[in-house]
Amino acid sequence: MKQSYREYVKLNKNLFLAIVVAVIFSAVAAQLLADQEDYLNSSYTLLVDLVVFYSAFGMLFYVDNRKKYRTDLGQVDSPRLKKDLIKIVTSVGAGEIVYMGVRWYLQYYLLTINYEPYMASLVTHLISATVYLAIVNLGVKLTRLYKDDA
Repeated sequence: MKQSYREYVKLNKNLFLAIVVAVIFSAVAAQLLADQEDYLNSSYTLLVDLVVFYSAFGMLFYVDNRKKYRTDLGQVDSPRLKKDLIKIVTSVGAGEIVYMGVRWYLQYYLLTINYEPYMASLVTHLISATVYLAIVNLGVKLTRLYKDDA
């Protein structure tokens, strides 16, 4: 398998696992905040979602890539790390903007039509995450984060 494909698989595995963890925490938070106004429930749940997602994703991404940015002497390859961080932040950031808008609006809408808070959170998270993954993968492809060096 080409190295670039392996990198895509690792990235998507990390994104997927972080999304699963965030889904669980945000559904619990939505249910715990069921007595709040719908717009507050949507906002707080989105905040919990983002904190949990980025914590999990950051940890998983670091574990998978910690050796990638080391030189033969064991020092950090700062130029390569900086270049790749800009590309990943651009890709993830673009996806996150769309994700936050879709997630907040859909959850608010579902809460206003009397969905249970945990179910509204689950449904909106799955829809938003699908859109998010598509945008992040497109961004990674466009920024050529995992281009083959050969």
